[in-house]
Amino acid sequence: MELYIKLFEVLFPVFFIVGIGYFLGKKSSNIDTSFITNYSANFGTPALIIFGVMSSGLTYSMFAGYFIYWLLAMTIFGITGIIFLVLMKKDYIRELPPFILPNTGNMGIPICLFAYGTMGMGVAAAISAVIVLLHFTLNIFLASKKFDILIIARSPSFYAILITVAFLYFEIEAPTFVLNTAMLLAYAMIVLVLMSLGIALTQLKVFSLKSSIISSIGRVIVGPMVGFLLIKTFNLSGAPAGVLLIQSSMPSAILTYLIASMYSPKEVVDSIASTVVVSTLMSIVTVPVVVFIALKYFV
Repeated sequence: MELYIKLFEVLFPVFFIVGIGYFLGKKSSNIDTSFITNYSANFGTPALIIFGVMSSGLTYSMFAGYFIYWLLAMTIFGITGIIFLVLMKKDYIRELPPFILPNTGNMGIPICLFAYGTMGMGVAAAISAVIVLLHFTLNIFLASKKFDILIIARSPSFYAILITVAFLYFEIEAPTFVLNTAMLLAYAMIVLVLMSLGIALTQLKVFSLKSSIISSIGRVIVGPMVGFLLIKTFNLSGAPAGVLLIQSSMPSAILTYLIASMYSPKEVVDSIASTVVVSTLMSIVTVPVVVFIALKYFV
């Protein structure tokens, strides 16, 4: 019974805030969430990386280790996604991001925080740092089918990762005022983006239910299977292993849709939007199951 209570305590705040966004989206169909996107990209996400990692007691070796584990996971996600898309006769370049870029930041980090405390948030932030970096690099490259090094140079999150790694490597303790500021910026972003996810569920449409279900299976079903494979392969244990499993189970990130809408044809944008909606709805069932397993076997 205690485990079920813990599961409820972990998941209720996240889904409740998404529900608030859904309620607001239903109440007013013309809510503009572009402010949230700009705030997240320029301030919230960099702050989340800095605060999540530096306030958790995470060491450089652990950060680097889980950074690499997640790169391996994403490589497998990518191969899986290409197989799915080729079999469905889809654009296996532009429609790949929803497979390899789950919502590890704004949905995954708070779940890991509530499940495993500050250490869980730190490992989750290390994993999310990979996703953030690739959102504003690989995601754009795939969506536009162009490589532009300036995209990396303009990304605040890229510099946040560099600063975080430097502080960890040289074992420099971040000033309290920096952590306090980053905390406020990060927590504000988590709430805003979870609400924007709920709003998006009222605005995005499902254009091909069959294809969306297949793609979503590749994200929320195959994802945790890949996470479990890595845990067993590298003999991981405890809270960090549980975090890796939880992060692997997250639905497709809404940023894959937002970036696709800027760089890709409408047909691709509609397909990605459908995957985001369906994978998020499926995660209402799949994520609690994965969190239950994580809390039961990885503590």
